[in-house]
Amino acid sequence: MSTEKDRDINVTPNEEEFDNIKLNTWDSLKKFFRELFDIRKDSDRDATIEAVKKDIPFKGHTAWILIFSIFVASIGLNVSSTAVVIGAMLISPLMGPIVGVGLAVAINDVDTLRRSLINLGVMVILSVATSFLYFTISPLTEESPELLARTYPTILDVLVAIFGGLGLIVAKTKSGTIASVIFGVAIATALMPPLCTVGYGLAIGNLNFAGGAMYLFSINAVFIALATFIVSKLLRFPLVKYANSKRRKRIAQLASLIAVIVMVPSVVLFINLLDEQVFENRAEDFVENEIRYDGAEVVKATHNYETKSIDVYLIGQLVPQSTINKWESDLKQIEKLEETNLRVFQGTDRSGDLAAQLSGEVKAGILEDLYVKNEQAIRDKDERIQFLENEITKLKVKDVNFEDLSKEVKINYEGLTSFSYSKKVITNFKTTDTIPVFDISWARTVSRRDRNANKVKLEDWLKFKLKLDTLVVEE
Repeated sequence: MSTEKDRDINVTPNEEEFDNIKLNTWDSLKKFFRELFDIRKDSDRDATIEAVKKDIPFKGHTAWILIFSIFVASIGLNVSSTAVVIGAMLISPLMGPIVGVGLAVAINDVDTLRRSLINLGVMVILSVATSFLYFTISPLTEESPELLARTYPTILDVLVAIFGGLGLIVAKTKSGTIASVIFGVAIATALMPPLCTVGYGLAIGNLNFAGGAMYLFSINAVFIALATFIVSKLLRFPLVKYANSKRRKRIAQLASLIAVIVMVPSVVLFINLLDEQVFENRAEDFVENEIRYDGAEVVKATHNYETKSIDVYLIGQLVPQSTINKWESDLKQIEKLEETNLRVFQGTDRSGDLAAQLSGEVKAGILEDLYVKNEQAIRDKDERIQFLENEITKLKVKDVNFEDLSKEVKINYEGLTSFSYSKKVITNFKTTDTIPVFDISWARTVSRRDRNANKVKLEDWLKFKLKLDTLVVEE
């Protein structure tokens, strides 16, 4: 008979074996994920620094490549061709000095920082001047969708710049640079189109366009440089050594100051843009889901993050004030919209407030929509009427009792030697129609004058007899 002690002895080895399996499994998982995400092993720091420094200089071939790519991008933006804009971004050399700024700050290399900033400034000025020249001489000056999309940054632009910059510097640090990643980042971060839009804004005298586009370019550049700085610090790139300890300390302090100057406003900007994006999304959701009333229709809704306001324009049945009060109360319950002011303008309001508040854009939009819809409806009705008339004609012609008709014609018109009937299909290349055609022949004894008079009378009689608007009598 086994004792309690024996049972403990039997159980203990199994527990120890299970514990060992758990420990081994955990260690294997940690090793797997460490090897999966560790980039330090394959990073070539010295080669990366050398490659980044090599891409900073801007002269000769690089300058001409930038000029040509700016022309290509400007043409693409001008005609709203995404494919052309992408092609221009692939050959643009703008990325080099921006990455150089981030790396220089990370490794305390003041000389590289100075060269990067100078070359970046020259690139920006040359890019804007080139696009300004193109849009000044171009006969196409209308605002294309591609141009309008580069006039103000959103939180998505910031996120693209952050993750694009991280992808770029990680690709550059790998032994054997991944060229496809660099090309992809050049397209995703879209540094060139905003600079082209700056030139466009200056060419047409629209400083708001130019300022917004430069703002977008600055955000992309700052966050790409910031991503380079962060990755370089995480990978512990070697700091530049200076013989003079005071100089080394001063440069380290300068690099730290620059990093703080870049990072703090960037974080603030990111938070502000995120708040603005959240406000816009929730304002749109509120109007779509909450502003509803039987008999009333939302014509247009606008929202303004700066003034914290939502304007809704309604037409149709007058919405009672109690319902509007409920909308305002519901609005106060939504996070990020607590301080938002809701203003409702109704089409049945005779006080003139709607006419004063409803912008020309809204009015023009409504009229344009109505005009297009009416024109389309009229065109559809005309085509339908034409189709039905043709079908009716076909049916009537098909039902002609030719034998009885020919006997009546022979009785009424002496001298008629033959009478035949056929259908002719004619088209003017816009519409196609089927027309009944009657062929007649007269005896030689009938004079030309009598023939013409009888032909007219016969045509009128056939139209009356067959109840047709159109037919042809030929000799």
